[in-house]
Amino acid sequence: MTLAAPRRSRLRGAAAARALAAAAAVFTLAALAALAGCESKPSFNAVDITGASYAQDFKLTDTGGAPRSLTDYRGKVVALFFGYTQCPDVCPTTMADLAQVKTALGPAGDRLQVLFVTLDPERDTPPLLASYVPNFDKSFVGLWGNPDQIARTAKDFKVFYQKVPGESPGSYTLDHTAGTFVFDPAGRIRLFIKYGQPVPAMTADLRQLLAAG
Repeated sequence: MTLAAPRRSRLRGAAAARALAAAAAVFTLAALAALAGCESKPSFNAVDITGASYAQDFKLTDTGGAPRSLTDYRGKVVALFFGYTQCPDVCPTTMADLAQVKTALGPAGDRLQVLFVTLDPERDTPPLLASYVPNFDKSFVGLWGNPDQIARTAKDFKVFYQKVPGESPGSYTLDHTAGTFVFDPAGRIRLFIKYGQPVPAMTADLRQLLAAG
């Protein structure tokens, strides 16, 4: 009788050890699963805004007067940039970089659609956009809207823009958000590429989206 209590204690100790070992195994499996989930998430050079509640779509017109929205470009990766034709540096640099990206993608570049949305509809008429935008690449499309439509679209994309008076009456430049929104082939917003992102980094990101689509 004096030995019964220690035996029960040893049994309880063994059961506790088995329970701790089982719990440790479950924890290890859960940690490995979480790690695998993290590893499977795409890694981008640009800002990943997948699932954002803004920048969902637009309703504007192309330079031929046809209504355009994201559904028109389904199946392609869409790179959408807000700018204006008289922009001295940011806009032409961004468009030239995107043209380089398209070339670097090789045959896959046929599935990249670059869209240029004017923030200056008063001066950037459809004919002017039609001559300006394709200079960077003949596949690039200029999009236009009246001032109210442009303001609404910019607000939907959280794009800031503001006129800055120039030296002469009636002249002005625009301060505006400098970056490119990227949609995957299913039309979902995925990335925001900040101005100045190197072309190889942009190419790698867009190639990844094209491969996944």
